[in-house]
Amino acid sequence: MEPRATPRKRPTIRDVAAAAGVSRGTVSRVINGGHWVSPEALAAVEEAIRTTGYKANQHARSLVTGRSNSVAFLLTEPQHLLFEDPNFSILLRCAANELAARGMPLLLMVAGTPAEQEQMLGYVGAGHVDGVLLISSHAGSPVLRELVAQQIPTIACGIPLGFESRVGCVAADDLGGARVMTRHLMERGRSRIAMITGPMDTPGGRLRLEGYRQELGDAYDESLVVHGDYTRASGGRAMAELLERRPDLDAVFAANDLMAASAMVVLADSGRTVPDDVAVGGFDDAGVAVTVNPNLTTMRQPFERISSEMVRLLLEVVDGHPPAAVTLPASLVVREST
Repeated sequence: MEPRATPRKRPTIRDVAAAAGVSRGTVSRVINGGHWVSPEALAAVEEAIRTTGYKANQHARSLVTGRSNSVAFLLTEPQHLLFEDPNFSILLRCAANELAARGMPLLLMVAGTPAEQEQMLGYVGAGHVDGVLLISSHAGSPVLRELVAQQIPTIACGIPLGFESRVGCVAADDLGGARVMTRHLMERGRSRIAMITGPMDTPGGRLRLEGYRQELGDAYDESLVVHGDYTRASGGRAMAELLERRPDLDAVFAANDLMAASAMVVLADSGRTVPDDVAVGGFDDAGVAVTVNPNLTTMRQPFERISSEMVRLLLEVVDGHPPAAVTLPASLVVREST
C-alpha cells in the first residue's frame, strides 16, 4: 500500500514576506491596495505572490478592509427577460470579464417583484457587495430610491430618471441615435414614419421617442406612435395597431431590435414587403438583427464599452470619488430592411 500523500500546505503571508525579503506588514499593505509601499517592494511582493501561489483569504481581508471585494449585477425586471433580451446577457458577460481582470467576482441578482426587491435590498444593504451595477432603471423605482438612501455605491445603465445628480451612469446617446435613425428613414424617401417606443418610465423609452419627435419637427404625427415595452410580444401588438390605425405608413422605427423583428413578422403576415412597402429600423444591434430576413438596419450600442465604463465608474465611487456620467455614441448600421 502506497503511503498517503501529505497535503500541500497553503502559502501564507509569512511565506510571501520571506520570498520577497520584506515584512509581513508590507505584504499586507500590498494585498489591501498597495498604499504606502515603494515601487521596488510592490514589485518584489507581486513576484513572490506569483511564485508562492499565495491566495488572499477574502473573509479575513473583508474584516480588515470593510469590503466584500464583489459587485452585484442587478436586473430589476421579470426573470424571463434575462434570457429573452440579448442586451442583458451581453452586459453581464462584459461586466464579469472586466471584474475578473481585477480579481473580483460578479454576483447576478434578478429582482423583478416587490418581494425579490426587498430581499435584494436587505442583502446588499448588509454589506455583502461593495456596489451595484443597476442594469434596468425605471422612473419612480423604489429600488433606486433605497440604494441611494442606504448610500450603496451604484452606477446605472442609462440615465437614472429622478436621480441624475446623485447616481452615476453610463448610457448610449438615445436621443441622438433616434434622430440619426429617423433621418436615415427620411433620406430613404419615407414620409409616414411610425414609431414603436420603449416603456415611458425608462430613459431609452423617453429619449428615443424625443429624438424621433425632434427629427420629424412639424411632420410629427401622434397617430403614428404606439408604445411598447421592449418585448417581442409588444412589438407585434404595436405593429398590428399601427397598421389598423395608419395603413398608409411607409416606415417603422422600433425602439429596440426585438420589437422591430416582431413588427417585421406582422408586416409579412399583412402582405407587406420589407423594405419595398415598409422600411424598418431598430435600436441596439442585437443578434436578432442579422437573423431576421431581411437583415435589420439598426443603431449599434457599444455594449462592451458600456460595461467597461460602468465597472470603472463604480469602483471609483467605491473608493470614495463622486459619481460621474458617461454618454457614448450609437452608430447607424445599414442593412437590407431600409
